[in-house]
Amino acid sequence: MKLENAELENIERIVAISKAAFDSDIDVGASEPNGPPDYDSISWHIQMKNEGHLLQAVIDGEIIGGAILFLDKDSETLYIGRIFIDPVHYRKGYGLSLMKMVEDYYSGIKKIILDTPLWNVRTNAFYTKLGYCEVRRDEEFAYYQKELD
Repeated sequence: MKLENAELENIERIVAISKAAFDSDIDVGASEPNGPPDYDSISWHIQMKNEGHLLQAVIDGEIIGGAILFLDKDSETLYIGRIFIDPVHYRKGYGLSLMKMVEDYYSGIKKIILDTPLWNVRTNAFYTKLGYCEVRRDEEFAYYQKELD
């Protein structure tokens, strides 16, 4: 798998994957097919690409997922806005590979932070499995962080 800056000609494919991935959360606790803000918006993903936050995950020339990442001004803290894998590729280890690549994407990162809905049993278990520690929660979200060497 390669993690690379998203290309404009791939935005429609990336958005289709985002929509399918987040809509599949209905199987793990979502009340309806839905996702985070603008998860299905082409214009928002173009904005994220133009700002350098949108990455595409590619295997053998096929885009199978993506990530929205925000590097803090100090370049030591990374906020994972979201990651997503095409549901046709679930249970193949690609989510684990994508997270490892995200963690290694920027050099000098000391801490990674992210949040996920409380109801999403899949993502809460996934981040815990990867060594992320829950640091707080509110009525809707669990907030995780991981310290890196």
